[in-house]
Amino acid sequence: MLLVTVIDELEFHLTVKQRSIETIRGYKLDLLALDRYFVEKTNGPVYVEDLTTEDIESYLETLVMTGKYAVASINRYINSIRVLGQFAYKKGWMETDITKDIESLKGEKKERTYLTEKELIDLFEVIHHPLICLAARTMAFSGLRVSECIHLTLEDVDLENDLIYVIEGKGKKDRTVPISKSLKPYLVDYIDNWRVETTSNRFFATKKTGSLSSQYINRKLHDAVKKLGWKKKVTAHILRHSFASNLVAKDVNIVKVSKLLGHADLKTTSIYTHANHKQLSEAVDLLG
Repeated sequence: MLLVTVIDELEFHLTVKQRSIETIRGYKLDLLALDRYFVEKTNGPVYVEDLTTEDIESYLETLVMTGKYAVASINRYINSIRVLGQFAYKKGWMETDITKDIESLKGEKKERTYLTEKELIDLFEVIHHPLICLAARTMAFSGLRVSECIHLTLEDVDLENDLIYVIEGKGKKDRTVPISKSLKPYLVDYIDNWRVETTSNRFFATKKTGSLSSQYINRKLHDAVKKLGWKKKVTAHILRHSFASNLVAKDVNIVKVSKLLGHADLKTTSIYTHANHKQLSEAVDLLG
């Protein structure tokens, strides 16, 4: 069977399994890149039953040799290819799962970038698009993923009870996030005074399309960082990191942080336990 056909079949399978749109899109983009590589290499159609483990390893080595991909990015490709291999094997389109012995790359784990509360204030001041600024502030003070933020409806934001209802977040899980005292006035002002007149039910609504896109938000964040002259890369996901990191810095229990973020595993939340040199010095000075 053609590799590209198997990719389409996998997309349908994941859709039936109700995997998130973002997850399915990510797998498909990764696997179409794999298909293009072999089509260009062989100058002809690629059949999944003809692929070998060595073929996949050769492709991954090519990614490494370009120097364009971080370890995490290559490991994402590996994961997508594994999903394809397992699927094709179970369907009987491969005699064996040629991906089962492919190991993820090991790399040095770096602390994730995050913004301090002071940096967040500086960032908001230079985002001149009011709706983007409000969405950014919401993510930074609620920990919402960008996909969760842009898909909020008017009913999902309960300003009477100070709650945000995240419906079918990552992993199709619902959760409730309290609206902080520092965020609420901005949301109330938006709803009462300057939300555009539109038929869209999205909370963050625009006149033209009725909603915001993650790409537009990230572009405006990039522009704001450029104005500030910062070297660090700031995306919508960094705002979520900042929410968690700033809570941990204030000694909020990591179990509570995990629940707010919607994590199923505390190990995932532990990446937010940053420590600067001053904090480390204060810690060792407690001895003796």
